[in-house]
Amino acid sequence: MVESSPPMLETLSNTLKQAENFELLSTYDNFNAALWQSAIYNPNLFLMDIDNEEVLNNLPAFVDIFPEAVILGMMSNWDADISYKAQKMGVTGCIVKPFKPSEIVESIELYKKRGKPKPSQIVTFFSPKGRSGRTTLAALLALEVAQKSNEAVALIDADLQFGDLPIFFDLEPQHTVVDAVHDVKLLTPLAFAPYFHEITKNLYLLSSPERPEYAELVDAQGLVEVVRMAGHIFRYLFIDLPAGFNPLSIAVSNFANTNFVVAMINTGLEVLHMKRSLDLLRTGENRKENHCPIFTRVNPCNAEQKAKLEQQLGSPIAAIFPNEYNLVSVANSGRILYGLPRDTLMMKTIENLAKEIIAGKL
Repeated sequence: MVESSPPMLETLSNTLKQAENFELLSTYDNFNAALWQSAIYNPNLFLMDIDNEEVLNNLPAFVDIFPEAVILGMMSNWDADISYKAQKMGVTGCIVKPFKPSEIVESIELYKKRGKPKPSQIVTFFSPKGRSGRTTLAALLALEVAQKSNEAVALIDADLQFGDLPIFFDLEPQHTVVDAVHDVKLLTPLAFAPYFHEITKNLYLLSSPERPEYAELVDAQGLVEVVRMAGHIFRYLFIDLPAGFNPLSIAVSNFANTNFVVAMINTGLEVLHMKRSLDLLRTGENRKENHCPIFTRVNPCNAEQKAKLEQQLGSPIAAIFPNEYNLVSVANSGRILYGLPRDTLMMKTIENLAKEIIAGKL
């Protein structure tokens, strides 16, 4: 353990010495001594005081020298920025001090279940208008990534007035986005994890509000804070945003790694709507080039039609999907976990997108 504060070092040392399932091998008040002396003990757990900026900045050295060890960053108060920086450096996760030995064990289990010690990949699903297939795409893609990556995946239903994800999975979650936004500033990842309902192995859901009028209780910055906290619990975050432009969808899109912009081919105006949406998303101080157009109900759904749409749009298209009534019917009926027809063009396209997300290409 590396702890800069002598009183805190004594408190934490006494706590660990009294715990049956821990052996405290050595303690240090600076990172340099710990880095060069710890190897003689062959430790499998490091507790690092990342309130100390010098310790925080030298975390990569510990990750390189002790690649098999669990490294937990310790902080006096939860700080999303510091935790994210530590996460980028490869630490297993962070914990708020002082803590009980049981909290160390629970934190290790939580972060191990999360997956690779890397920052989360945040993917949003936005559509200029409703009924584009956006929610179905988010649900199917999250399920596929959870199965293929074997890492923790969260679906956040941020369509605050008309979210359907609980219906897709035939669930009645105990917590919603409203609860999460209200409580997030008071919680740590360990306390926040139960707000997500387990759907199946590696896949979890944070539900939309129970009633449409509760949407006004969720503000854009609060939702971003929820996403930031969730990123420490889940390796992948899939966020279903409401249709149309509003402060919430813009704020979360700016924060995401990838934004899928979804439009359904119907009247012939969807390419124009897509072009306008991309122009708006790419405008402003926080503009990014991570907006990926997707068209649904494309007929014929082939390479030639995709090339034609790309020429009209003047931009590459991430994917096109056919109109598959059977699959959409399964999703809308709450049987998405049990009755998916796998051997379809739509599911093969979903599988390819999932592989690209896992590989970090999207």
